Amino acid sequence: MKYALTAALAVALGLAGLTIGYGQTAMQPTPTTKILAIGTINPGVEPARVFAILPEEVRETANLYLDGKIDQWYSQQNGKGVVFILNLTDPAAAHDMLEKLPLGQAHLMSFELIPLGPLAPLRRLPGMAPKP
Repeated sequence: MKYALTAALAVALGLAGLTIGYGQTAMQPTPTTKILAIGTINPGVEPARVFAILPEEVRETANLYLDGKIDQWYSQQNGKGVVFILNLTDPAAAHDMLEKLPLGQAHLMSFELIPLGPLAPLRRLPGMAPKP
């Protein structure tokens, strides 16, 4: 049990950029494997404009899902937008793809893009061999 707590603490501290005696080696860069896209309707946009475009937006979004570019899609519980997990590794490509959707073309929705990757602090667990 002590090892599990110590490992959990090491991961938590690693997330914060700290170490607890497992060496001061720099973290290896982790690859971007997905992109989290948080879309919100732009301030001041009238809902009627969004609802007029929404059927086309949903069809094109469904096509991106069927093409494998969107892995998961959700609505925000506050009703202010959507959250996608994209099967893309390049934020610029993700931005271009999302801007081509009808709400993007009409400048009614904006996305915050967050690159995601493997949980890098796991490399600091005792017994994990560094990759060459």
